[in-house]
Amino acid sequence: MASYYIEYTLNLLQLNMNIKETKKLIIQAGHKAVEELINVAKEKIITNTEDDVSADRLKNAAATKKLAIFDAFEILNRIQEEENILEGKEPEEKKQKVFKGFAEGRSK
Repeated sequence: MASYYIEYTLNLLQLNMNIKETKKLIIQAGHKAVEELINVAKEKIITNTEDDVSADRLKNAAATKKLAIFDAFEILNRIQEEENILEGKEPEEKKQKVFKGFAEGRSK
């Protein structure tokens, strides 16, 4: 009975180490993804070609850059959360963003 418990405990420890190593690899991949998103955000929208004239294209390019920036921040936030968990730090409390109208914000 004791040998089963020891084997079970060793398997859990090995699985836990595999999960930690996998998470570290995912974090590294996340950093690379952020670098790629930064490259997308840095690309020029206007390249002085005839194709740049369309307002729709300019709008789509700007929206793509905005999405790349927001995605990069979201990935970085998640990376920070996972690193804190791996290091055993307490997770930071997230502040809920509550959007209120004028009247709701002024009432008490």
